[in-house]
Amino acid sequence: MLPVPPAVRIEGVPALPAGPLQAAQRYSLVAGHGLVDWHPTRREMLVSHRVPGASTTQLFRLRAPMAPLEPLTDGADPVAGASYEPTEGRYIIFARGRGGDEAFQLYHLNPDTRVATRFTADGQRHAAMAWVKAPSPRVLVTSVPLDRTASGGSRAQISTTLSLMDPLGATPPRVLAELPGGGWFGGDVSPDSQQLALTRYVSATESEVWLMDLASGQRRQLLPAAGETLKATHLVGGWSADGRAIYFMSDRSSEFRELMRVDIASGQIQRLSSRTPWDVTSGSASQDGRLMAYIANVDGRDTLRLLDATNGLEKRIPAAQPLPGGSITRAEFHPRELELALVSNSTRGPAQIHTLQLNTGTVTAWTQPAGAEGLNLAELPEPQVVRWKSFDGREISGILTLPPARFTGRRPVLMQVHGGPEAQSKLGWQGRWNHLVLEMGVALFEPNVRGSSGYGKTFLSLDNGRLREDSVKDMGTAIDWMTTHPRLDAQRVLVQGGSYGGYMALAASTRLADRIAGAVSVVGISNFVSFLENTESYRRDLRRVEYGDERDPAMRQFLQDISPLTHAAKITKPLMVVQGKNDPRVPWTESEQIVRSLQARGTPVWYLLADNEGHGFARRENADYYFAALMQFVQQTLKP
Repeated sequence: MLPVPPAVRIEGVPALPAGPLQAAQRYSLVAGHGLVDWHPTRREMLVSHRVPGASTTQLFRLRAPMAPLEPLTDGADPVAGASYEPTEGRYIIFARGRGGDEAFQLYHLNPDTRVATRFTADGQRHAAMAWVKAPSPRVLVTSVPLDRTASGGSRAQISTTLSLMDPLGATPPRVLAELPGGGWFGGDVSPDSQQLALTRYVSATESEVWLMDLASGQRRQLLPAAGETLKATHLVGGWSADGRAIYFMSDRSSEFRELMRVDIASGQIQRLSSRTPWDVTSGSASQDGRLMAYIANVDGRDTLRLLDATNGLEKRIPAAQPLPGGSITRAEFHPRELELALVSNSTRGPAQIHTLQLNTGTVTAWTQPAGAEGLNLAELPEPQVVRWKSFDGREISGILTLPPARFTGRRPVLMQVHGGPEAQSKLGWQGRWNHLVLEMGVALFEPNVRGSSGYGKTFLSLDNGRLREDSVKDMGTAIDWMTTHPRLDAQRVLVQGGSYGGYMALAASTRLADRIAGAVSVVGISNFVSFLENTESYRRDLRRVEYGDERDPAMRQFLQDISPLTHAAKITKPLMVVQGKNDPRVPWTESEQIVRSLQARGTPVWYLLADNEGHGFARRENADYYFAALMQFVQQTLKP
């Protein structure tokens, strides 16, 4: 039998056989590689990777295409982000939390000795915003206080401290500003190291671009400009090579986020990617500022585009060989070369890194999937995007992965709902979920219900506030649509989701109890009022914009009325609840209270609580046990 990991507490979960997990590992052990940063002067990279069988994702140095990975970090906790010192690459800084708490601390790392030294203080959540290169490399760090340091366990007001730090400690930190709220991110420093452009996040549909003088700390709002009343997304992309303009992404002129350029002196805005009727998710400028590579999210598949940044005209991608298949999720120019690093992700394999030399068109593979021995990736199923009409006639889409034809008859369905809610299920690597499809004959269905990103700002707002349960209705109409599909069994649907998707799973258990066979909530919201009152204070105002303000009596009553905990008596189908004890986003008490409510009623529930995890299970031993429990739960719940 499968042993329970030491940090995982279980209730109601039966003894689990080890065989199914061992079979599933032929898919789950296949590991990809993430681009973290280019070396500033050399043709080598910093990459993230979880070695097959290892517990967590760590940093590695990759000196050349297909060269052996050189480990730089280790430890029980994963690395959350990193970058090279930007002038010579003499050292690396990286962020790491503890036990999933997301209370990130920053470290500087000597890549030759692998010695890491922390340079931030406990009690705050730190993030490296941007580098200042001159006169010597220093990093701009944002710090927000944590509730654990508050006298009452929570904070009514939150501010973000922006500091200029020398990671090596040769000069003391200098506080530049106290910024209101907790939504400051996405900074980039001007080429002359005099100004900072940064994003202030208000909500998924509203954000601003600010400019700060790094000598004085004085700041002014650049976008929306003074006198503009529009509410739209404005996300900093980077500076032009001459320092006179800023690239940014915005939906101010259309339903979708476009790549734009604003002249700082005049405020004049140039639309660069208006011919792409989909969201631009990121962009990277060449070292001379003439070319811009960007990623467009085209109906759930990320695609690479190239344009002339001087006039906004699209350019043909000069690839002499085929680009990697599937989605290209990231493109980054080398700081000194006309070479793009590309991260690709497909249903036939996890994230891998290639480069494209724009002068020659040469495409070079730098990594290949690890742990794929004995698995023919080319035979993995290709999902399809499907569409249906919801209760109000609005078109909703989702991603459907069908089992092989050897599984005859109508197949049971695992409906997997993404979190966010401002997120999107995309075409890409399915990892261990391939086992359910290929070995257990379960169809995987990933709906992008209203409120999902990627389909325009109107669609993104269709579940806000009092419209919350309209997204639950979308799940119901998805089940209606399944009755028309010849290979799907609408009588055997299991709903699973994480975070907001966990709320959707719980909501399906109460609102669609007669339509589903069971549900799995992973770090899910069970009561919106207690969630808003207990999530980390730096997140609270940002979440109130999406869900509603629980301090308003009428809204508080509405949030109580729609919360799954209020309707726990309606949960009659099998339920599995998974939670990390250190979750700063959805506190563990959200899972605890729904479990205890059901237990008090005598309703069976499987409960997994990990003391060393946060917003999801990041450690392989815990994630493996959760998946083994899920397979057993699926087998019992969806059997004919």
